[in-house]
Parts: sequence; C-alpha cells; structure tokens
Amino acid sequence: MNPTIRLPAVAGMFYPGQPQTLADDVQAMLQAAAENFADASSSPQPGAMRAPKALVAPHAGYVYSGPIAASVYALLRPAAATIRRVVLLGPTHRVGVRGLALPSADAFATPLGRVDIDRDAVALLRDLPQVVVADPPHAQEHSLEVQLPFLQSVLPDFRLVPLAVGLVSAEAVAEVIERLWGGPETLIVVSSDLSHYLPYAAAREIDGDTAERVLACDPSIGHDEACGATPLNGLLIAARRHGLQPRLVDLRNSGDTAGDRSRVVGYGAFAFMEPVRGQ
Repeated sequence: MNPTIRLPAVAGMFYPGQPQTLADDVQAMLQAAAENFADASSSPQPGAMRAPKALVAPHAGYVYSGPIAASVYALLRPAAATIRRVVLLGPTHRVGVRGLALPSADAFATPLGRVDIDRDAVALLRDLPQVVVADPPHAQEHSLEVQLPFLQSVLPDFRLVPLAVGLVSAEAVAEVIERLWGGPETLIVVSSDLSHYLPYAAAREIDGDTAERVLACDPSIGHDEACGATPLNGLLIAARRHGLQPRLVDLRNSGDTAGDRSRVVGYGAFAFMEPVRGQ
C-alpha cells in the first residue's frame, strides 16, 4: 500500500516553494542566529548550553518571524543526532476541532522532503479521549507546517507527531505531552505567535508580560496574548512538573522585521532546558 502524504499547503506563501531557495534561506537564518549568539555575551551559546527539551517558536511567514524561530532551532545542533522524535503542537486557524487532532497521513511533506509520522508514538495516545484522528484541521493549517523546514534543516533523522490543537483544556494537552515525554530522543515544539494587530508599543508591553509568565511557567496565558495559548499553557504545566528551566531566546514583532509598526504581530522564542542531575 502506498503511503499517504500530507502535502505542503503554504509553500510559496509563508516560505519559499523552491527546495534550494528554501534550504538556503533557512540555513542563512540559522547561521545568523548562531552569529548573534556569538556577538551577544548575555545570549545562550548554542555550543555552550544543553540542548532544549522543548521549544516555543512563532509561525508567521518567514519574512516576518523566520529569524525569531531560527534563534531556538539553532540551539538544537548539539543534540541533532540524538533527537529522533518531534512532538509538534500548534493551534488551528482554519478548521476547528474538539480535542487534539492527529492526521491519518503516513507522512508530512515540504519542499525539503518527507517526514514520516511516528506510529509508535501515535499508538501511545490511542486511549486518550481528547486525541482524535481528523484530516481537515491539518489540510490547510500553517502553524505546524512552517516549523518543518527548520526541523528538517537541523535534525538529520526524526519522526513526527503532529497535533493540531483545538477546543480542549490545557491540562488535557499536558496529559498528551506527558504521555510522549520520553528521554533525550524526544523534542517537544509548541508553535505560537503572541499578540496580534496592536500598535508597536502596546504589543511590546503585552508581549513582555506574556514572556514573563512563560518564564515563570505560569499557564494563564490567554488567546489574545498568544494564538497558541492552549498548547503553550499545556507545555507550561508539563514544564513545571518536570522542573524545566525556561529561557527567553528572542522577543520581537513584525514591526522589528518586515512590517508596519502601526499594526504588528508579536513573536517569542523560548527554550526549556532539563535540570542538571544532582542540582
């Protein structure tokens, strides 16, 4: 039986549709992020810190949020050969769902190639009532898709657990994350932008407050503060239980990258590190 593949829906819109252009653009953003770390002594150094257990990255078009997303994906390079499973959670923008939706597809594709679904991980979720199999929430959804070229560019070999998060509690999301927590082979990624369509100064103030709550693992973030608030709050619940140490890696908005400052979208990049044993 031929595998079923979820084809890219926003290639050529949110990011380049040509494979070489996409590969070059992503590598350039990752390299720029690494150089920024080297230039800023207060920033986490990719080679000097433990690889994150979890990330939060934005999901707008690359011209707007790509550099912010690249800042956390660059941190994965020290553990690139270790990470074999990525649990990717993002909000639905076009088709709603009650619960968390897995696709029926066997793989997701981007111009950079195919990423197989981790069927062993999917089997671990089979008894959870909040997890459903539904393709419509995934068909045109960009929040998960735009993360894949970064993952494909950094990780040489991984399987994917793509979860489109709809109407569900943060605790129910945390239960799914706990079920898939695993060890160093498993990376958790939450896809979320921050505030939407506010004037530049107002967005900076609101996003700064949201960032403080993320750093406190405070799962009280609202959907007007982060479109992916539900998966983000679920991650924060799990992160607190596991004692993860969050770091703010980048916090900007579309007015800082390629947009009009009269009406901006906020972007935050966060890395969550596991505590050092014995501490």
